[in-house]
Amino acid sequence: MDFEHSERARIVMEQVEQFISERVLPNEETYQDQLAHTDDWREWRIPPIVEELKAQAKGLGLWNLFLPDEEHGAGLDNRDYAPVAELTGRSFLAPEVFNCAAPDTGNAEVLVQYGSDLQKEQWLVPLLDGEIRSGFSMTEPAVASSDATNMKATAELDGNEVVLNGQKWWTSGAGDPRCRFLIFMGVTDPDADRHRRHSMVLVPIDSPGLKILRMIPVFGHLGEPHGHAEILFENVRLPADSIIAGPGRGFEIAQGRLGPGRIHHCMRAIGAAERALERLCERAMDRVAFGKPLVNLGGNRDVIADCRMEIDQARLLTWRAAWELDTSGTMGALVSISAIKVVAPNVLQRVVDAAIQIHGGEGVADPEFSRLMGTARALRLADGPDEVHRAMVARLEVGKYR
Repeated sequence: MDFEHSERARIVMEQVEQFISERVLPNEETYQDQLAHTDDWREWRIPPIVEELKAQAKGLGLWNLFLPDEEHGAGLDNRDYAPVAELTGRSFLAPEVFNCAAPDTGNAEVLVQYGSDLQKEQWLVPLLDGEIRSGFSMTEPAVASSDATNMKATAELDGNEVVLNGQKWWTSGAGDPRCRFLIFMGVTDPDADRHRRHSMVLVPIDSPGLKILRMIPVFGHLGEPHGHAEILFENVRLPADSIIAGPGRGFEIAQGRLGPGRIHHCMRAIGAAERALERLCERAMDRVAFGKPLVNLGGNRDVIADCRMEIDQARLLTWRAAWELDTSGTMGALVSISAIKVVAPNVLQRVVDAAIQIHGGEGVADPEFSRLMGTARALRLADGPDEVHRAMVARLEVGKYR
């Protein structure tokens, strides 16, 4: 395995780190102050500081860093982008500032790889320009969506149209005032092979028959100004050329989408864990109890050591997944991708928990810790539950002995 980063990657890492340190972190409080702070998602507004920072990042060429081809992105492969994603994970604001936020990243990758020229012109270009945002509608409330073959929503062909019906939830980003389209996954041919039944369809957010029912809270927070929507699709009619890559290719596209996206999520989680550990150590050194700094009380040094070791292990495992993805593709990286999806969010959860503990009562009231804990716990479900990924690792491991 080669974990050496290219010269281009090292330059970008240095620039991103400086930009986050000097411009993003100092403006997190400004962002919070500018939020609408209302539970009515229809009144959400984008804080002006976001567009200011985006313009600055774009002007420096720190833009669409997640895309490996130089036509659309920065020319960084997964191995080179991984440490950049870690840096952006240190701030909830940073991914969007560099136009590297989910679910836009995954949707853009889908359109780059599978989209038609018309689809790219209509949706990819403004998405990569940072003019619009998007959502991804796959999970359903009525079925166990950890098994995507359970999906009940339909995308049926009717002449030269495709008709969408069904109810989706956890459509991240649908509450954003800039969201202009969703990617919807539904059953087109129920009699086909189980992995050839589904299609992915590009859906304008203002399509007749599409109704946003609510934004779903995550541990009591609605995630403004982006949100996670529950959406009803009732006879949403669209041109058949809204189907991405043609009918029946939904699972193929999903697998291609999820590989790099998991690298991004996991590296951002590791960056967030680094920030939590930094705060933990600062608190342990500065706070005094029973006549000693907290770092010298009880098992706190062991806690710090365990956090350090777990973060470094998670990072190396994710770098390995990125290397395998670059050299062998998604199928060659299945074990590592599944492994990091379990490891990275759990490491983040444990480090944040330790940071909360050492902050005592202040820790449970700290908004950053609350956000990071909620993020970590939700990530253990977002791309499939831990159990599904563990089952994949075990199946491939046991397969060696058959």
